[in-house]
Amino acid sequence: MKSKVVVEDAFVYSEETNLTVLKTSLFFTGDGFTAYDSKGQVFFRVDSYGRDSHDLTELVLMDATGRCLLTVRRKRPSLHNRWEGYLGEGEEGQKPIFSVRRSSIIGRSNVTVEVYSNPPEEYQIEGSFAQRNCTFFNADKVSVAEIRRKVDACAHVVLGKDVFSLSIKPGFDSAFAMGLVLVLDQIQADDFSDNRIDADPISDDTNISS
Repeated sequence: MKSKVVVEDAFVYSEETNLTVLKTSLFFTGDGFTAYDSKGQVFFRVDSYGRDSHDLTELVLMDATGRCLLTVRRKRPSLHNRWEGYLGEGEEGQKPIFSVRRSSIIGRSNVTVEVYSNPPEEYQIEGSFAQRNCTFFNADKVSVAEIRRKVDACAHVVLGKDVFSLSIKPGFDSAFAMGLVLVLDQIQADDFSDNRIDADPISDDTNISS
């Protein structure tokens, strides 16, 4: 797959990247995340800013040193629960580099991602983030990233939903992928508040990454 840089080329790798993502609060959806690489080192950190934990309006993705990589903000008003992503701290007047919105299809609800590159690109996220079981597809329907339940390799036990796996395919921007995780978490929070949370069970033959 051709390399796709959205946030920063330093986070685009020639081999598949597997991250373990941990919610930093077990009590509220969207309070923040820490992502670890395969060696257990901090890879990404997330801080959230908003009036309260139930109404987050801005989230900041940072690298392991605390450098701001990406800011995602809820677009208001928005009929489609739209979020926008900005490079760095997303200062006033800065143009977004991508947007994310829910795209309802009869029988299921997907998420559409528009990247404002030249030429523009579009991605679809299919599946259930609530169940930690979804796939990111490019316009050619090729998988570029996946979210799966995390399995304890020693005990062979599926861990709770506060910890999950994010696998990024070669050539895809892992910082961009992590930014999309932040938005998915907020969309899920809105679903929960509207009593519309996706509760589709994961079938026994679902491919769970370790």
